[in-house]
Amino acid sequence: MKKVAICVVAVLALVQLMVEPGQAVNCVDVDRSLLPCLTFLTGQIPQPAGGCCDGIKALKAMVTTTNDKRQACNCVKQAAAHYQNIKDDAVSSLAGKCGTPVSFPISKNIDCNSIQ
Repeated sequence: MKKVAICVVAVLALVQLMVEPGQAVNCVDVDRSLLPCLTFLTGQIPQPAGGCCDGIKALKAMVTTTNDKRQACNCVKQAAAHYQNIKDDAVSSLAGKCGTPVSFPISKNIDCNSIQ
């Protein structure tokens, strides 16, 4: 739990950074979008919170090209690798539960290079 708290603090510190419009998707932005979802993804709460769904909407807005989709996919996989207790069913249902389908699958096991 200490590691989660440290990661949360680190990501929250990065929230203060703003990305210039037109920049490519980066893992800081993806992590910032998904951080509010951590309690849902680890099964601590049964439904994603409003901040989580706002993050999914932000992620959807920033991922517009195939390269963006692949980069965001790789970022999701990297972040998920740091948390052993993330539930696969929560990950796969996240966008649907927020009512915001994204243009790439959110999954720990997808081959990101296969995304079109």
